Amino acid sequence: MEDEGSGGSYIGGDASPVHVGSATELAVWPGHRTVTEELTGYSLAKGMGIGKYIASETFTVGGCQWAIYFYPDGKNPEDNSAYISVFIALISDGIDVRVLFELKLLDQSGKAKHKGHSQFDRSLESSPYTLKNRGSMWGYKRFFRRTALETSDFLKDDCLKINCTVGVVVSTMDYSKPHSIHVPESDIGYHFGTLLDNQEGVDVICNVAGEKFHAHQLVLAARSSFFRSELFEHESDEEKNEVDTSNEIKEIVIDDMEPKVFKAVLHFMYRDNLVGDDELSASSSDCSIFDTLAGKLLAAADRYELPRLRLLCESYLCKHISVNSVATTLALADRHHAMELKSVCLKFAAENLSAVIRTDGFDYLKDNCPALQSEILRTVAGCEEECSSGGKSQSVWGQLSDGGDTSGRRVRPRV
Repeated sequence: MEDEGSGGSYIGGDASPVHVGSATELAVWPGHRTVTEELTGYSLAKGMGIGKYIASETFTVGGCQWAIYFYPDGKNPEDNSAYISVFIALISDGIDVRVLFELKLLDQSGKAKHKGHSQFDRSLESSPYTLKNRGSMWGYKRFFRRTALETSDFLKDDCLKINCTVGVVVSTMDYSKPHSIHVPESDIGYHFGTLLDNQEGVDVICNVAGEKFHAHQLVLAARSSFFRSELFEHESDEEKNEVDTSNEIKEIVIDDMEPKVFKAVLHFMYRDNLVGDDELSASSSDCSIFDTLAGKLLAAADRYELPRLRLLCESYLCKHISVNSVATTLALADRHHAMELKSVCLKFAAENLSAVIRTDGFDYLKDNCPALQSEILRTVAGCEEECSSGGKSQSVWGQLSDGGDTSGRRVRPRV
């Protein structure tokens, strides 16, 4: 039932009995709203004058305020009050508001033979009407002929009901997301690792220096293009399509890797991560970087085409760069195409050149990789440019000349 409280709009002074009832909401969804306005005292509203209107209560759609303007004597002087006019007006501030409208006189006989005009039955590309600013209106000057209205079922007990739908067209809708469901990290590595540990379904043997490792052909082929070539590319199409009913297990001989290194490679291929730091650092205290497990894994990653393993090794070795190890780490990175690690080593060596040139590793570069020494010097030149722009208080060359290192400590020159 509609509310006819005192909140309506009155026209013609305090004594005017014409009243527009409060809006009754029929349906609401984002950017789209339908309201019904009831106009009582229609007969008394006639004669108020052409161009004068009765305004409904305002209602909100799409963040804007709207109202229905009803002209009992019409809006167009040329029609000589022969028609009623109905418009929808933008009441609040707004610029270029794109909207769809529907205005409808409600049949009060119960036959639902309503009279109206709608834009909602057109395509969105052609029908939205743009209201430029506050006070802009859309509607019909000749909404309905007055003589027909006054003898119709639209007027009952001197009362009219106007149904109005306003749809504000927006390009995107912002829906809040108050809830979320946590998805744990992938555990596929755990399951593949369990498959390797339990030796279930193994169908290939990798013979590494006489020590045999059982594995799965599909896993090796999926992880490494080298193994994919070794296991499948030499087969004919017929052989690939044949179902192997024999229990014979293929064997691959690997003669350029130690068993402990291959075991770490298998760990990566199944679990997608490195072995523990304790294993990686176990042999690194008193030996060259080339002889550490991390160094040998980097070499294996390059040899067996495992780019992610190479990157993991680069990341690990990067964390352990020092003045004493940077030169040999640079040589290792250059040899096995570890370009990100090489870049870090070059910059570290350039920034700490006065200390690095006094290490055994730098002597190794001088004897075995003279081209890398040149790359270090070119990197130093780049550091000098940074210094000239205010990056450092003392240049690298200045440190070399006064016997200091880049941290400001005095270093005894080597004679």
